[in-house]
Amino acid sequence: MLVTLSIRDVVLIEKLSLTFRRGLCVLTGETGAGKSILLDALGLALGARADSGLVRHGADQASVTAEFELSGDHPAFAILKEQGLDPDDRLVVRRTVSADGRSRAWVNDQAVGVGLLKRLGEELVEVHGQFDTHGLLNPQTHRGVLDAYAKLDIQAAQVAAAYRGWRQVEDARANAAAEIARARAEEEYLRHAVAELDSLNPRPGEEEELAETRAVLMHREKLVDAMNAAFAELSGDRGVERALASASRVLARIADKAAGKLDAAIDALDRAANEAAEAVAALQAASADMDLDPAALEKLEERLFALRAAARKHSVDVDGLAALRQDFAGRLALIEDQGDLLARLAREAETARAAYRKAADALSAGRRDAAKRLDKAVAAELPPLKLEKARFQTTVEALEEADWGPHGIDRVAFQVATNPGAPAGALNKIASGGELARFMLALKVVLAQTGTVGTLVFDEVDTGIGGAVAAAVGERLAALGQVRQVLVVTHSPQVAARGSVHLKVQKTARRDAVTTGVAELDGDERREEIARMLSGATVTPEARAAADSLIAGRG
Repeated sequence: MLVTLSIRDVVLIEKLSLTFRRGLCVLTGETGAGKSILLDALGLALGARADSGLVRHGADQASVTAEFELSGDHPAFAILKEQGLDPDDRLVVRRTVSADGRSRAWVNDQAVGVGLLKRLGEELVEVHGQFDTHGLLNPQTHRGVLDAYAKLDIQAAQVAAAYRGWRQVEDARANAAAEIARARAEEEYLRHAVAELDSLNPRPGEEEELAETRAVLMHREKLVDAMNAAFAELSGDRGVERALASASRVLARIADKAAGKLDAAIDALDRAANEAAEAVAALQAASADMDLDPAALEKLEERLFALRAAARKHSVDVDGLAALRQDFAGRLALIEDQGDLLARLAREAETARAAYRKAADALSAGRRDAAKRLDKAVAAELPPLKLEKARFQTTVEALEEADWGPHGIDRVAFQVATNPGAPAGALNKIASGGELARFMLALKVVLAQTGTVGTLVFDEVDTGIGGAVAAAVGERLAALGQVRQVLVVTHSPQVAARGSVHLKVQKTARRDAVTTGVAELDGDERREEIARMLSGATVTPEARAAADSLIAGRG
């Protein structure tokens, strides 16, 4: 519910801070006192269009701050979480408009866009009357309202789950059909490509291997010459092997006379001889592996260039050719298996559709039954509100299959006819401003136990009525105030007398300016205001007595 509303420099309001409580809060005051300014200010805080005309003359900017107290599961918190904003025990929205028309918005002291402010506002406050309206006047909300009234939440969730399951199968079916169509269109190309890749038989990593071998073969003559020269130095008549062996034998013959001083040298010579022998063996092996056939390089390059040409042709790396071949083969297999796959998916889709339709039909039956109960309940509220000739009806129409969705197969709309025999139409198209507010009041009284919007605002709900009808409006507003916070701007003393909180909007003239202020009335002040509403400018003793009677609930 709305807890506080702070307004600064909005039209005629210089500085104002209001505290609200639960129940029915009535706002009264003479015509032109500025009651609509309060609603404009509240609308500004809830994301309404900003206008530089709202800025008080001489001020740099207008500012409105509204604080709300919400239950822990209120939808507003889900919106905050979705936007990455930290929720708090209370929700504080703030809006400023500068004299040049620029607007800024905050939620819990975090800067946000006006679009987010508007989304939050639609979850916080509903305004009904002759000014900006949303909520029940938006046909897109009617289906959800009816479901909540009939307590069809579980059935609606089952329909949504069934719809998601059906769509998943249908999407898989459509994707498979598209893949098959694409594959069939390029079947000849795929078969040719697979045959070509099969003959090429590429291996991952083969390009690197071929490139390395090619580099070796391109320098094979120089390599062979170098290896032969090294072999000659190691193993020829004057080679290292012979010299090392000869030196080792010479030292070995006199080693016993050196008292061990030659052992280290002999061991080193032996090791060197062994290493030299290994080098010779390695050179022999390398030489044996060196293919001196000039055709070998040509053959290798032919293979390497063929792989690279195929890779360029298919716009992949050489290492990706093997995987590409598998993909092409899989698409060909899909063509061959298309009959079985599509038939299986078609059976699954039909089963999923039947499950969705069964759940949706059950939900539709619940909606049609609830629509009758809702229409009957609203009809009972209309005569006391001077709408005895009007008709309220809830239409539940079947949608074309193309329009089925997670919310079911119905279009739900609240419609009214204000004259006998006239066709019913949309609420905001048929009803006048005063009628509209009373229709909303009747509907809201019936729906009082449903919905999450905690604050309802009725502007000029008493337009064109008086006496017993106004008293009936007051009674219903007071009843609605038992389960929702209700703010009503009224000129009716019968309505004002029902309020649990009474705020009077009044102008104050100063030497240099006129300002609008708000005072909470109690006791004699409240009686005096209701008496003024009854008698006009001159308050008579009879008016005061009538005001006492209204306040006591006897009027």
